[in-house]
Amino acid sequence: MSELLESLLYAALYCLAGIALLAGGFVTMDLLTPGRLGARIYTERSINAALIVGAEFLGLGAIAFTTIWTNGSAGVGAALAWTLAFGVLGIALQAVSFLVLDAITPGSLRAIAVEQALHPGAIVAASAMLAVSAIVCASIA
Repeated sequence: MSELLESLLYAALYCLAGIALLAGGFVTMDLLTPGRLGARIYTERSINAALIVGAEFLGLGAIAFTTIWTNGSAGVGAALAWTLAFGVLGIALQAVSFLVLDAITPGSLRAIAVEQALHPGAIVAASAMLAVSAIVCASIA
């Protein structure tokens, strides 16, 4: 029974770390886009913002999964450290990819990211989030 409780505790710790990373990613995107991102998604119903944040969350989840999967046998402390370190790296690199994409495309990706109507630029930005996350996952594995 104690092994079960220990495993449940570890799962809870990993999930809390993952939730913290998702929150950090959301706050980062909120800082990069005009207005309040939560209001843009939930009140104004911006499909672009939801698509980009959704891709960001999937990417960060993949990074957390990969770090836990590949480092879990090293112990919960080491696996949590890897998860947080690579998760923060993922957030930073996703932000850099968003800013680079904003700089090299016409118009303002930041503004497009919170428009209500679906824009192809949001699909590109979401794809970049997933691609960056895949690269981080590959570097872990």
